[in-house]
Amino acid sequence: MLDGINFGSAFLNPKTLMRFTSFLLLVMIPTFVQAQQEAITKNFAFKRGEKLTYRVHYGFVDAGEATIEVTQDNLKFGNDPTYHLLGTGKSSGSFDWFFKVRDRYDSYISESTLLPRLFMRRVDEGGFIINQDYSFNQVTNQVTVKRDGTDKPRNAINKKFEIPDACHDILSAFYFARNADISKVKIGDIINLNSFFDEELFPMQVKIVGREVLKTKMGKIRCIALRPIIQKGRVFKEEEDLTMWVSDDMNRIPVRLQANVLVGSIKMDIKSATNLANPLAIVEK
Repeated sequence: MLDGINFGSAFLNPKTLMRFTSFLLLVMIPTFVQAQQEAITKNFAFKRGEKLTYRVHYGFVDAGEATIEVTQDNLKFGNDPTYHLLGTGKSSGSFDWFFKVRDRYDSYISESTLLPRLFMRRVDEGGFIINQDYSFNQVTNQVTVKRDGTDKPRNAINKKFEIPDACHDILSAFYFARNADISKVKIGDIINLNSFFDEELFPMQVKIVGREVLKTKMGKIRCIALRPIIQKGRVFKEEEDLTMWVSDDMNRIPVRLQANVLVGSIKMDIKSATNLANPLAIVEK
């Protein structure tokens, strides 16, 4: 279950499509995180003010827009300064007319370790509401999840969960991953990932499948192609029917995500990338 979606029936009902596409990027972006969750000693991949914007489309139909950014905020948790990461998803066009989506995800991560201190989830999808706060304690290996009772159909809770060392939320995993050492990663390698989401660990495997040059609105970008290994036969036709391309440079930003599902295909393409920390691997404008 993902934000109220039953994956057995997703895409059979068009109202469930936007729930999946608005969140697809955020679920699949933890790419290069090593299984051992090695420590990050220097952030080279992003900086405050970076903003990435994506167009979500189902076939030839525009379904919505998603953004992920690093705000200018500099909130401290005790003496620990943080980056404020913000992800949003919203429906557009005809999708917005019959099924309005307004999703927001905030993550505050330590500047020194890139591990999360606080993750906030605010989801409003056609009246389906989720309000959750995740407070991470990386010393005691616990996360406290709070719901205020406005969630539908959920009840208020304040519950602690055990987590492994250096555990991420879905946003922090992405920014941590962009700084990971991939110098020894080869085509065909499979990487195991873990993040905490929806009150449980979310395990995933990702295969490195090759390098390509993709044509985008920003020009032709040199990319690394990855395939999360997912369950086939329910939403996806085959185990590897979900592919993501990230820029083959020091930024490692998602450029495209394509999912071949039982009744068509969904794509998420980059529209713009501003205030990047490093030159983008554009080979032709």
